[in-house]
Amino acid sequence: MNRRLFFKNGSVAAVGTALLSPFDLLAKTPNVDLSGKGKKAKNIIFLVSDGMSTGTLNMADLYLNRKFGTGSQWMQLYKDNRVSRALMDTASASSIVTDSSAGSSSWGGGVRVPNGSLNVGANGEQYLPILQKFKKSGKMVGCVTTVPITHATPAGFCVNSKSRNSQEDIAEQYLGLRFDVMMGGGDKYFAANKRKDKKDLYADFRSQGFQVAQTRAQMLATHNDKPILGVFGDDALPYYIDRNNDVNLKSSVPSLAEMAQKAIDHMKDHPKGFVMQIESGKVDWAAHANDIAGLIHDQIEFDEAIKVAIDFAEKDQNTLVIITTDHGNANPGVIYGKDANKNFDSIQHYTQTNEVLLNSIHPGDSVARVKELIADGNGTTISDDDAKTVLSYYEGGLQKEEGGLYNYKKLPFKAFSEMQKKTNSVGWISMDHSADYVELAAFGPGSALLKPFVKNTDWTIQ
Repeated sequence: MNRRLFFKNGSVAAVGTALLSPFDLLAKTPNVDLSGKGKKAKNIIFLVSDGMSTGTLNMADLYLNRKFGTGSQWMQLYKDNRVSRALMDTASASSIVTDSSAGSSSWGGGVRVPNGSLNVGANGEQYLPILQKFKKSGKMVGCVTTVPITHATPAGFCVNSKSRNSQEDIAEQYLGLRFDVMMGGGDKYFAANKRKDKKDLYADFRSQGFQVAQTRAQMLATHNDKPILGVFGDDALPYYIDRNNDVNLKSSVPSLAEMAQKAIDHMKDHPKGFVMQIESGKVDWAAHANDIAGLIHDQIEFDEAIKVAIDFAEKDQNTLVIITTDHGNANPGVIYGKDANKNFDSIQHYTQTNEVLLNSIHPGDSVARVKELIADGNGTTISDDDAKTVLSYYEGGLQKEEGGLYNYKKLPFKAFSEMQKKTNSVGWISMDHSADYVELAAFGPGSALLKPFVKNTDWTIQ
């Protein structure tokens, strides 16, 4: 791959930069204007709904249409023919089913790497991450996410690491890289009283001139003359529906759209432009948990961030916006049946995620108490037999049998989602990633050059 074209003259060569195979370009049209319609993109905003199966995009749009009469921003871009659209092959170097670190590295380093690694090949080869390259070229760069800022997807744009799990080390690498905006969760990787080595990375960032924000108010109060580190949760941020139904969380934790807007405002006036990644990381976590309220509402939160990006790009006229996902997960969808409409609409009455609901149940609770908690959270309840099954997970019988990624407390996510399916008509094929070809959309200078099918390494010529 000829990766130098992307940084020719320190500018973004637009979407041909972003979405065309360099071999096709150079072999077939050696004099092609990579900028598309004679214009180069000064800025790139790369939006990732992590773990978004097509059914997730579909259900969020259905939910919004049926509740509010207006669908999602992403689907409206399709309906209005305002974006170029493609399917993307998401495989990693080690599997047709990628994980998030390899998925992000395919974009961030331009090369497929084994699952579990960040821009490091099977034999230890290191590929310089794209935000480091942009930073060196003089642009401002940043990442915002709803999971730890040290997590796999933002890290894939930023660092080299043999293991995605080395999050304390990744946090320390960020200090040396001095990126302009880094916001998400992950306090336990920065705070002295939580890190294994007891280093106070917050103090280190402040000593290097960073503004450190740990609440929504502190984030909004930051100014544009110093870089920003924002950390708003011990691990990930709360799910969007749980945040929005808790006054304290809503006032203290910024939404993804608010973080995205702050990051854009911080970098938009830089003479050489900016490049940033915006990730809705907990769409993936909700899919792993088969948690329909978490899934739909975090996809809606992502959709609000799309609006922030598109609104800016429309006004700016020099910004390429890429909207995609790194892989599918759990392949959820609305299942056929005579009550499918009514059942799916029942999700409008959900006020909390299954994570919050199931964490509210304790050993010794009665069947009546379990049914009451579920009725409060879902607007409908389950049978006595199902309530007894749920309780069995808390009383030693089955609690060891259900694991799953991000299910540290062995909560009965799968069993409960099967119970919910009876009244919401949403089915899931698994609790893990899938090898689906995924959606990719592009808006802005050069987006017309997008081909209908790309690999996850074709998006960039560097």
